[in-house]
Amino acid sequence: MSTIQPVVITAEQDVLLGFCTELFGAEEIFRVPEEGPAFYLGLRIGDTDVGLVAKKDPGTGAAPRIVLSIGVDDVDETLGRVTALGGSVRSGPNDMPWGQRVAHIQDPDGNPVNLTQPIPAQ
Repeated sequence: MSTIQPVVITAEQDVLLGFCTELFGAEEIFRVPEEGPAFYLGLRIGDTDVGLVAKKDPGTGAAPRIVLSIGVDDVDETLGRVTALGGSVRSGPNDMPWGQRVAHIQDPDGNPVNLTQPIPAQ
């Protein structure tokens, strides 16, 4: 289990689960309850655990103040699959001076996500 674990609250848990599975290769590692509709899904993406909590009305409120940054093998290839899986592209991809290629997307619930990939040293 991760020391710090992001948990996303969503009214569309199945949609977000599909998005994370198809785009990032997420694997379900924990479910509550074990049978029937899940309240909580524990996912593993790479070496990190992420939780999805089902809530009928998660609210909207102010702009998000936390961004999930997820490392992928190929930002451009991953970015090309975002909209077909229900997300949207905000910007990018761009090569950043700190050595990462970055694209900014939103998941199907509108949560901000950064796709990142190291730029090989030349």
